[in-house]
Amino acid sequence: MNNAVFVALADPTRRQLLERLAMGPRTATGIAVKFPVTRQALVKHLGALEKAGMVAKERHGREVHYRLESAPLGEASAWLTTLSARWEQRLLRLKRYVEEES
Repeated sequence: MNNAVFVALADPTRRQLLERLAMGPRTATGIAVKFPVTRQALVKHLGALEKAGMVAKERHGREVHYRLESAPLGEASAWLTTLSARWEQRLLRLKRYVEEES
């Protein structure tokens, strides 16, 4: 599990960026129009998402287009699902134990 994914997801601006990129590739300038941060700050956020493997960039002439890479999100989701199932099992065992002792 890549911890950078969870670090990146901890920031609300980055989560909003992922939602925007889920609609299709965009340039930083195209994304910045709808965000209350500077283009430079936005590029830093995109860099953190790229480092986590959730965003890829491609150069088209002078423009850089960013696109969503969903595989790390799928891996994080699978890990959380497994963790949730383990806790459900533990809580069920605890419940049974408490009920037997009553």
